[in-house]
Amino acid sequence: MFKGLTAALLGLLLSSAALAADDQAELARQGKLVATAADCQACHTNPEGGKPFAGGYAIHSPMGTIFTTNITPSKAFGIGNYTEAQFARAVRQGVRPDGKNLYPAMPYTSYSHMSDEDIKAMYVYFQQGVQPVETPTEETALPFPFNMRIAMAGWNMMYLDSTPFKPDASKSAEWNRGAYLVNGAGHCDTCHTPRNLMMGSVTDKPLAGGMVGPWYAPNISSDPVSGIGNWSQAQLVEYLKTGRTAGKNQAAGGMAEAVQNSLQYMPDEDLNAIAFYLKNSTPVRDPADKQAADTFGKPVNVEEGLRGAHPANANNTLTSGAALFSGYCASCHQPDGSGSKNQAYPSLYNNTATGMGNASNLISAILYGVDRQVGNEHVLMPKFGEGSYVGQLDDQQIADISNYVLKNYGNAAIQVNAHDVAVLRAGGPVTLLAKLQPYMVPAMVAGVVILLLLIFWLGRKRKLTK
Repeated sequence: MFKGLTAALLGLLLSSAALAADDQAELARQGKLVATAADCQACHTNPEGGKPFAGGYAIHSPMGTIFTTNITPSKAFGIGNYTEAQFARAVRQGVRPDGKNLYPAMPYTSYSHMSDEDIKAMYVYFQQGVQPVETPTEETALPFPFNMRIAMAGWNMMYLDSTPFKPDASKSAEWNRGAYLVNGAGHCDTCHTPRNLMMGSVTDKPLAGGMVGPWYAPNISSDPVSGIGNWSQAQLVEYLKTGRTAGKNQAAGGMAEAVQNSLQYMPDEDLNAIAFYLKNSTPVRDPADKQAADTFGKPVNVEEGLRGAHPANANNTLTSGAALFSGYCASCHQPDGSGSKNQAYPSLYNNTATGMGNASNLISAILYGVDRQVGNEHVLMPKFGEGSYVGQLDDQQIADISNYVLKNYGNAAIQVNAHDVAVLRAGGPVTLLAKLQPYMVPAMVAGVVILLLLIFWLGRKRKLTK
């Protein structure tokens, strides 16, 4: 009888252990889906041959270069020693276990709205479903005073909304799921909402667009002129899943990374929820926009204006925007700008990159190229900036090509000069706060000197009045 009872208890324990293991496996599976929606891999995996989630990716922020961390379960270099509570605090509040603040290049301002269930599942996934990588990453070393991470505590007080996501009972389940993904796990708002002087989100212009390094994250509010209001839901879903929609747009830069590492793997239900939410979001219009960006342009054959301009054996003839376009662009985008038949090389007219009031994405596509892997399809446009294997163009040449494209296929009211190209080549516009950085130390020293002089003067005055 005693042996039978022991056997029964042992069986019960083994059964409980098996159930617990199954629960953890299911949590890890769910966590992988959450981590995919949160696009953790895009930032925490170095695209130059880095191992998954091992960090080392350089994010060029207006304040300096921020290197992403190792978030594999390595106990020496990653997050293997994190408790679930420490993991949740880092993800939602941007605070490491040692108490130091993360920079908001890590989108904890959006992740703060994630549910307890999703945070727990993601923690289990990173601890059990990811291979540890025993490699250190380069330390972020921003210039003073941006290297004072304690200042982020004050920034968080002003700009971190840690309110958990609460479904709106007046909206549909699809709208609420889309809102959770756009403003929470998917953190679309992090890039697509403009920033103020202190790099906080301009909350009264949600999803109205903003610069992210040398690229422009466009307005994705429901406005039909400045935003995506004239897109159908099916077109939005196609774009999110594949990175392109004919006659609308194609993903490059950070958006290409999001499609490649995250969006293409998300369930269609989630992509439809995102599209539905965006189609029903608050419309925000730029007063300068008079027509939708994808309605500009028409086919214009560049060769008709170039034929016979030079002898057949002439050299050094690429001296105009038209000639540069013919020499470097027309072979893929076609002489009339209509693009390749399969639109892997898209039409340059009816294209938001050429029709927007901001030409940054057109310029950056030329400077940095386009590299996007979706399924078995690899879309590659070579870069023409530093290190180009096709032809390295200078700032004026890229400006000339851009102006030819804008005049003939896009928004002809926009003009590009060599300085515009140089700014994007250097990593994008520098904010006023970053421009003031060289003067901050002298200003602080001057302030201390003035304070000491004031104290000395007040002390001497008090002695003289006694």
